[in-house]
Amino acid sequence: MALWLGGCTESDRLTYASELDEPNYREGQALLKSGRRQEALAAFLKVIDRRRDDAPESHLEVGLLYSQHINDPLSSIYHFRKYLAQRPNSPQAPLVRQRIDAAIREFARTIPAQPIENQAQRVDLIATLDRLKQENEALKVQLAELRAARGNVPVQLDAPEAPTVVTTNPPRSGGGLNFSLEPEPTVRTRPAPATPPRPASATTIPPPKTAVPATRQTAPAVAVAAGRTHVVQPGDTLSKLAQQYYSNRAKWRDIYAANRGVMKSEGDLRVGMQLKIP
Repeated sequence: MALWLGGCTESDRLTYASELDEPNYREGQALLKSGRRQEALAAFLKVIDRRRDDAPESHLEVGLLYSQHINDPLSSIYHFRKYLAQRPNSPQAPLVRQRIDAAIREFARTIPAQPIENQAQRVDLIATLDRLKQENEALKVQLAELRAARGNVPVQLDAPEAPTVVTTNPPRSGGGLNFSLEPEPTVRTRPAPATPPRPASATTIPPPKTAVPATRQTAPAVAVAAGRTHVVQPGDTLSKLAQQYYSNRAKWRDIYAANRGVMKSEGDLRVGMQLKIP
């Protein structure tokens, strides 16, 4: 210890004076002289705990204790590096670096692996692991920033298959198109008691006069003063009517809204029912 402190210049002594005057630091020095190393270690650690990042001499003393007497090379490396971080240009810095190298070699010998000729490789491995740890911490920070930056990016999902259909609603007041997945309403129709089934088509073609009675010559869609109407045929659904009259299945809501007075629900379609087509 005297050799270590003997290398200090007068300016260094003045710089470290506040730490050297710490009661716990002086107590640690006295305990070292009497051979009470564990108690001295506790005294120096109290100085480190109190002064935080301004206790280089206490870090140096603790590193020497761990290295020379307690045989804990990892702890000694930690405190020697703390000393270098706080006093990188001190006269003792080269000796402290040598102590770090020696502690790394000592730690490498404790690793059960290959014979002694591979100790140098294990020393390099420890240095590599230390570097990779620092790079890993930096990558974690970058990954967190990228995740935060992508937090507001919408993710497009594939539309589910039937029974849902993709519909495009008209632009709302906010502008743009509103894409939604709406299930096509399931409609159960009851057959007419006397009228034979007649398939619905997108284009109404007048039948021959000889094939249809005079009472059935009127097409399902009739223009009236208030708008169009449609007589429900077997197989009709609101979606089919919307496709027939608007070429847009999503318009079935408009038809349903216009006929709420006669329909209890969106699936309440009965053959022969007269619907308004808005």
